Amino acid sequence: MDPRPLVFITGASSGIGQALAAHYHRAGWRLALAARRESDMKTWCSAYGISASSYETYSVDVSVSDSIIAAGQACIERQGLPQVVIANAGISIGVDTAERADIDVMARVFATNNVGMAATFHPFTAAMARRGSGTLVGIGSVAGIRGLPGHGAYCASKAAVISYCESLRGELRASGVRVVTICPGYVDTPLTRENRYAMPFLLPPEVFAERASRAIEAGTRYCVIPWQMGVVAKLLRLLPDALFDRLLAGRPRKHRQGQGRGG
Repeated sequence: MDPRPLVFITGASSGIGQALAAHYHRAGWRLALAARRESDMKTWCSAYGISASSYETYSVDVSVSDSIIAAGQACIERQGLPQVVIANAGISIGVDTAERADIDVMARVFATNNVGMAATFHPFTAAMARRGSGTLVGIGSVAGIRGLPGHGAYCASKAAVISYCESLRGELRASGVRVVTICPGYVDTPLTRENRYAMPFLLPPEVFAERASRAIEAGTRYCVIPWQMGVVAKLLRLLPDALFDRLLAGRPRKHRQGQGRGG
């Protein structure tokens, strides 16, 4: 049995997921990488110089529960039980409630960002509890702290991530399994490059990955990265609703389906 620790990461074909994979590889971990674009993960691993013995890839659609659950079970069979599972896969698409098609978009966002996260954790929770150790990491967002115009699906889904992970943390508290919620601010990824508004405190993905790994190692229950966005988010939470609404009046909306890549 390979003694190196193992991390399972969803959404590992680009952006934050890929940056986390690179960070853990440099730190000497084995990788279990899950995403829809399996060929992209394999190409990246080869280009990055990661040996075949150091990783496995799993082709999954996180929005389909059976798909991601099967990948988690396959990971345990092929590579063993991970020390860390990072549910990073997510999509961000603008919605307009007046548009019928956007109701289906909203369902897809929730299926990926929320049900997909629970399904990602499902194969590992009981086994980690029996072992008495492990860390489940949910990637939320500062967008989950207050609702933004045009971002109804994404903001609601990330608010649900924060609450879900908090609930799960309480459920697993006595088992030795830690639950960590990480809320990124703006990170320079293909997802955020579609945004049509200013992104303060924008971080390179490798910087985010390094800070996130420190929080995961420490077992931090809840962490906003960068911390400056955490301060901004808390201040926004404290604003009276009327003032918050005026502050965001006229702010550009998130791309709807078909207007940009949107995730």
